Amino acid sequence: MTNSHASRAGWAAEATATLRLAWPLVLTNVAQMAITTTDVVMMGWLGPRSLAAGTLGANVFFLPLILGLGIGMATAPMLAQAIGRRRHVVREVRRTTRQGLWLVVAYCVPAWLLCWHTGNILNAIGQEPELAEIANSYVHAMQWGLLPSLGYVVLRSFVSALERPRPALWVTAAAIAFNAACDWALIFGNWGAPRLEVVGAGVASSLANLFQFAGLLAVILWDRRFRRYHLLGRWWRADFPRARELLRIALPISWALLFESTIINAVAFLIGLFGAAALAAHAIAIQAASITFMVPLGISQAATVRVGLAAGRGDPQGVMLAGWTAVAVGMSFMAAMAALLIGAPVPIISAFLDLGTAESASVAELAVKLLAIAALFQIADGAQATTSGALRGLKDTRTHMIATGVGYWVIGLPFGVLLAFPLGLQAVGLWLGLALGVVLVAVALLWRWCWRERLGLVRMLPA
Repeated sequence: MTNSHASRAGWAAEATATLRLAWPLVLTNVAQMAITTTDVVMMGWLGPRSLAAGTLGANVFFLPLILGLGIGMATAPMLAQAIGRRRHVVREVRRTTRQGLWLVVAYCVPAWLLCWHTGNILNAIGQEPELAEIANSYVHAMQWGLLPSLGYVVLRSFVSALERPRPALWVTAAAIAFNAACDWALIFGNWGAPRLEVVGAGVASSLANLFQFAGLLAVILWDRRFRRYHLLGRWWRADFPRARELLRIALPISWALLFESTIINAVAFLIGLFGAAALAAHAIAIQAASITFMVPLGISQAATVRVGLAAGRGDPQGVMLAGWTAVAVGMSFMAAMAALLIGAPVPIISAFLDLGTAESASVAELAVKLLAIAALFQIADGAQATTSGALRGLKDTRTHMIATGVGYWVIGLPFGVLLAFPLGLQAVGLWLGLALGVVLVAVALLWRWCWRERLGLVRMLPA
């Protein structure tokens, strides 16, 4: 076989391995969104005030949740590199997973204290007292699902690092039906259950998170492919150096996630100043972009594992193949989505609006413009998502944190505000600022990936 044939075979094999690992992760992410959407829809059936109170509570709960996700995500590169090294695999994998679960438990104690004071927080920022009280009760019920939710992320990282992510998909798919049934029973008092309304949605969320954690743990303890790692064996044994390394990787992930998610909230708040029509158009465009993003997000998670495995076995060529394959696949998919957003905006908008009403005309007109801007940054969004996943496989998480902080908050948002207010572009200007931020983050991460060897990331690999 010639070198060119061997090279093509290597790329093809890596693409196949990446896609095989990525598609269950993509569907798991989509299923997770479906659980949240079910809660929102059923709270909406109670009426606008119940939905508003639930939304306020969810926004408070979102902060400790997003910060805690970094712990679960940090276990993936450590597990992948341990598996790639093939030395003391069972012990290394068990200890890393155990320390991830320990850190989740330790983190949840202060997070619960924050959640317990939801009402005080909302009152302090001037929210309506009655809505704050309902939101407080909602979060009190939902907060107990934080521990199993974050524990599930650790277990999902474990099965993904072993390149067997399907059990997490099946468990999450089952959790959609379980959560919907709990919502139906506890929110509205069906099937003999008490009518708890918004509080019932919080209880249902906690039960669904517990269902996911217990379900995946049961599979891990039962399936012989996972059982050999004895995850619950010697549970009491601490490994503080490993816990410190996990925190070193996790904290930048958490801050990057916070920068990414809060920039969307900030843009929504500012667009709301231009009226309900502008905010509705923004909601349509951001929802469409969020759905397409689920694919590069799953590819990013696969890239972390594939790069980590190559890094663990000391294979710079494998690191290169895994990283660039993920980037190429993610950008190619997002290029197709960009063409869809530009070429067929009306069918997308019609899924959210009745285009036959006069009230929808102004919303649809603006939504078309915002979808066009979303199309402009789709490819960059695919690049930044997959490259950040590849860098996580090398345990480099600070770059993504710095890039998102500077790209979104220092440059992108001020530029968008300048276009929106002094220059009069309003919602379009804010979206152009958001697009600039995405492009800057993608360029920074790609630069870091291209220079990974000279910057010392690959020199850290074992010989």
